[in-house]
Amino acid sequence: MSSIKLYPPKPEKVYFFGTCLVDMFYPDAGMAGIQLLEREGIEVIFPQDQTCCGQPAYTSGFHDQAREVAAAQLTLFPQDYPVVLPSGSCAGMMREHYPELFTGQPEEALAKNVANRVYELTEFLMHVCHIRLEDKGEPVKVAMHTSCSARREMGLGDVGPALLGQLDNVELVEQARIKECCGFGGAFSVRHPEISEAMVTDKVEAIDATGADSMITSDCGCMMNITGAAEHMKKDFKGEHIASFLWRRCHES
Repeated sequence: MSSIKLYPPKPEKVYFFGTCLVDMFYPDAGMAGIQLLEREGIEVIFPQDQTCCGQPAYTSGFHDQAREVAAAQLTLFPQDYPVVLPSGSCAGMMREHYPELFTGQPEEALAKNVANRVYELTEFLMHVCHIRLEDKGEPVKVAMHTSCSARREMGLGDVGPALLGQLDNVELVEQARIKECCGFGGAFSVRHPEISEAMVTDKVEAIDATGADSMITSDCGCMMNITGAAEHMKKDFKGEHIASFLWRRCHES
């Protein structure tokens, strides 16, 4: 669980770390995250040289390679501003695992400094910005999926539902397998495809059983896995990153 218990006052500026999946597949989620932060009067700095946080190599046991990738990110945040990520898994990697990854390395102090400034987007909006949302959309029924990293590593299982709960025309329904993994796990789904497929099948069936129109999540890896399986299984619900959903609901005409 997150080591950060006391949240700071809302800052004037933040760094935004977009993550690989946002960059390659879901840029609208990244833009929505930036827009939500700007809505709160915060200047968003997007370091252009950012790449990967190093998580795929780290979770596969290749710590030297992960350290090499992660080290390239550490220098991107020179000022003492918060670092906000639209992903619990990537935020969890940077906040919870960077200090250990760089223990005894020349970058140890810098890694700890960056880790202490990392926030997942919904966490930052809720606990630092104290955001208040006004729903301008039509009535809709949604189910929420919180990634394992966000729920277990960072202790953010209640944050996404709390933000959705601010939207008057959004009915949040709870799936039967709400605390279970979707089976993605990055390289896990490649190394253990049969197990991963069984897990995501259970997850899709649980979401579909709620009658939700959409599945909302704060992690693009989970969204890719669940919506891909739902399409294959010919289910009707769609998937959307919570940043895109919140921004759209607050700006629909």
